[in-house]
Amino acid sequence: MTGTRSRRDGVADTGTGRGRRAGAGGPAVWSRDFALFFVARAVARLGDTMLPVALAAGLLRHGYGAGAVGLAMASTSAAFAGLVVFGGVIADRFSTRRLMIGADLVRLVTQSLAAGLFFTGHVVLWQICAIGVVGGVAAAVFQPGVASTVPRLAPDVQGANGAIRVAESAAQLAGPAAAGLLVGFASPGGVFVAHAATYAVSALCLLLLRLPPLPAGHRTAGPGLRAFRADLVEGWREFRSRTWLWGVIVIWGVYMIATWGPTVPLVATEVVEQHGPRAYGLINSALGAGTVVGGLFALRLRPRRMLRAGALALFAFFGFPVAVGAGLGVPAMAVGAAVAGAGMSFWGVMWATSVQTQVPGDVLNRIHAYDVAGSLAMMPAGQALAGPAAAALGAGHVLLVAGGVSLLVAVALLSVPAIRDLTRADGQAPAR
Repeated sequence: MTGTRSRRDGVADTGTGRGRRAGAGGPAVWSRDFALFFVARAVARLGDTMLPVALAAGLLRHGYGAGAVGLAMASTSAAFAGLVVFGGVIADRFSTRRLMIGADLVRLVTQSLAAGLFFTGHVVLWQICAIGVVGGVAAAVFQPGVASTVPRLAPDVQGANGAIRVAESAAQLAGPAAAGLLVGFASPGGVFVAHAATYAVSALCLLLLRLPPLPAGHRTAGPGLRAFRADLVEGWREFRSRTWLWGVIVIWGVYMIATWGPTVPLVATEVVEQHGPRAYGLINSALGAGTVVGGLFALRLRPRRMLRAGALALFAFFGFPVAVGAGLGVPAMAVGAAVAGAGMSFWGVMWATSVQTQVPGDVLNRIHAYDVAGSLAMMPAGQALAGPAAAALGAGHVLLVAGGVSLLVAVALLSVPAIRDLTRADGQAPAR
């Protein structure tokens, strides 16, 4: 965002800082409204990282196996991936803040219902999956607005993304450990109560948030179904016109179905069954610690070719599924998770900043929706196939294959010139 805007407090925002600068490194990130958004994202992430522990421990305790855990996780991600594109169009037509608040309130209700099921012991898989579907729909409405909110709140988009990534990573560090304690000393239902509470806090922060007005000349979506379809088509056209964008999404689809999709449920079930929920919480906390480190690196490093740097960082993911698949001890799994988290976190900041700075604001919500849908479309398939693949080949072998595919994905990203040669567009000085 460039140009001069007036702020509520009367201090001019020239596009190079919100009234004061963060020193020579670039514009300031922090303001009251960004802090509220920051807290909302961190607290919601805290709850989300508790959920896999609750699902794995709760379903296993009630006699279900890896396939059921995978289906429960896939129900949410499938609904999210299938509908997030429409959420992007909706976000360009209505107040993104109100949509996000509404989505948080819906998920407050769904997670409260799940807590009731686990507290009463009436745990039926289809009901858990149905709750997951509703939660996925709410997430599909929520997520597109995140991309356009960050540039409106902070001129230093990479710095803002890095700060949010560190906060979310810290939440991932604390969330699984807290969930493991709640499962061990209380019940999975207690985790779902805590998860519901995080959505209440997020909704409150967003309610207090005041977004600056959209820049002059921002296009307003027209009414009616025809205009809705036209917006959908325009978003697809803008998405398809950027080779670096759709190239990453195609490659990422392979990563989702063959690496991340099966890794999440299989790591959960393998570790919980062999070492208990507390060990799984520890390993997930190590993953969170790694993502904190990756986020801190992303705050400091300003590479000229951001996607190239991010793809190189992705090589670090290899050790996580391999350590679990090879049956190494909990310390080795934790180290693999930490290194993997650092690589994934750094890539995430580089990717989010590239999308938010390379794409015009008028279509950013829709482009981000296509990005998210394409990135996650294959994850439900990977999660749902995790159980059958583990039954046929063994969970360890599936995780070893997932580690190998993660290396191929990083190589593929670096092999596409449009991806590896994309130069940053946010005006920040490159790393020296």
